[in-house]
Amino acid sequence: MTLILFFIFSAVMCIAIVLFKDKTITRIITIGYASMHILFTIYCWANLDKTELSYFTYNSLGVLLLSVLSFMIIPTLYHGFIYASADNSKRYSIYHAALIALMSSMSGAYLANGMTVLWIFVEATTIAVAALIYHDRTEIALEATWKYVFICSTGIALAYLGILFLGFIYGRKDASNLSFTALADIINQANPLYVKIAFVFVLIGFSTKMGLFPMHTVTIDAHSVAPPPISALISTTLMNVGFLAIFRVYTLFASSSILPFMNNVLILSGVLSLLIAAGYMLKAKHLKRMLAYSSLENMGLVAIAIGVGGGGYYAALLLIVLHSLAKSSLFYQMGQLSRVLHTFKLDECGRYMKLYPAGALVLLTGMVCILAIPPSGLFISEFMIIKGLVFNNKWFILLVAIILLCFVIYAMSTRILHIVFSDPLIDDNGRLPDRINPVESISQFVLLGIVIAMCFYQPPFLADMINQSFALLPKWLL
Repeated sequence: MTLILFFIFSAVMCIAIVLFKDKTITRIITIGYASMHILFTIYCWANLDKTELSYFTYNSLGVLLLSVLSFMIIPTLYHGFIYASADNSKRYSIYHAALIALMSSMSGAYLANGMTVLWIFVEATTIAVAALIYHDRTEIALEATWKYVFICSTGIALAYLGILFLGFIYGRKDASNLSFTALADIINQANPLYVKIAFVFVLIGFSTKMGLFPMHTVTIDAHSVAPPPISALISTTLMNVGFLAIFRVYTLFASSSILPFMNNVLILSGVLSLLIAAGYMLKAKHLKRMLAYSSLENMGLVAIAIGVGGGGYYAALLLIVLHSLAKSSLFYQMGQLSRVLHTFKLDECGRYMKLYPAGALVLLTGMVCILAIPPSGLFISEFMIIKGLVFNNKWFILLVAIILLCFVIYAMSTRILHIVFSDPLIDDNGRLPDRINPVESISQFVLLGIVIAMCFYQPPFLADMINQSFALLPKWLL
């Protein structure tokens, strides 16, 4: 009952915002939604493993990722209010209605206990994100929106083909449902060829959301034009939706004979993601695109971690959580940087430490965190991945990954240091920077502080939730 009320109230709030078209009412409703979402997340924690409406289960992984989204709602709304403050009432209401629709769709995807329901909510996120990408109504935004809709729709169609192959597992009998529990009971009776094809299609299809090779291009253009708070969600909680879809299927198939096949496919996809990220970051001239390729690099590491198995599962889930906090803080800061420097182009950026010291400190701290340099908590995840590759004697993969990570570190650090300390390479035509209240950066310091604290201490409740998320997977190294 609680879940259906959550979805009903979310829909009513979206409709009310669009109908009233008043900024004050929109802010009140949006804050009310944030409070409702946080209370709903608490309810999910109190009812772990409970199933509602037959199609949703509050399992460990879903609730963990829902908690990450709930934790990010307040700073996302706060920075969104600032970003959209100059918009007219119509555009302001569309932005926040679409934002509520996006967060509700992601919440449904996290908690779905079957492939069909998960697929429906993933498709719903595409529609909501499209409205947000097109927020500024520019020609470039329109082009990026159509690209996003087309590529995502293609990817979701491929994922649907994977779901159809899952249906073949039932043989000639009609599949009563495609819940993960029902499929787990018969997976070992399935034709391995069908299972392999299903996994490949699901991986390719949902990689549009996870931002993983081969469908990684869909998010890059979107980041260039989307409002910074929306980029923060696309690059973190929305990527987590894609990860969850792939990880659910991986967990389902892990007890079958195709486990080595899945591991090899994930490692290959992860290495290629690292290669593309490193190559494009070295030539990136747009700051938000650079951060988008950084997300591709992190998702590549997640794929490698899952493919390694054993301790790699813990590393992957910890990396997903910490990446969400670190990357979102950098995208929030991009909104402030654009108001100070009036650009996202690297050559036009510089002297940020002089113009806005608080923002410069966010960039420097965020750089250390996202590059997994101690004391970043991401260092623990990457160390566990390297350890897993060593124990599995995957020396070639380890060597390639380390070399590519060195390129990533060089590319991002030189660009961030240029923004913070160097003079712009191209004159800004004398445009005066806006004054930013340092209070706006508090949320980013809080998020980055948590990432750093996780390097030294991981709360037992977090470790337990992560361990429960892969409890059904093989514990040995593969």
